[in-house]
Amino acid sequence: MSQATLDDDELFDEAAAEMREDVEASLAEARAALPAPDAIWDAEADNTLGVLNGLKGALDPGEATDHLRDAKKWFAMGQKADAFEDAADLEADIEAIESVLEQISTAHEQVSQLTATIPELRGALEDAAGEEDES
Repeated sequence: MSQATLDDDELFDEAAAEMREDVEASLAEARAALPAPDAIWDAEADNTLGVLNGLKGALDPGEATDHLRDAKKWFAMGQKADAFEDAADLEADIEAIESVLEQISTAHEQVSQLTATIPELRGALEDAAGEEDES
């Protein structure tokens, strides 16, 4: 084997290690950017709409989505280059964070719908109560 080949192999191994580190760092940043559990559990508001608006704000994934995208990008490159000896752990971490982000997105949509519905419902109930008072 020539010296150039050894150098290329060493460089490839070094690049593969750096790529793995980039994926791991992006995954750690994605985890850190997820909403805090207490932020979606604890509520301080004067009424239901205030609670829902607070929850909707707490369900913002922040930069977690961007960090996950970076992790997936570097992971895909590493996979295509066959740079990872064992990437099962990285793939599992990516899937776990993706799953949490999907849950956050679903919850955000549901809370947004409730946030729009509750004032309408309150108005309809007030109208119905007003009609009863008139009878």
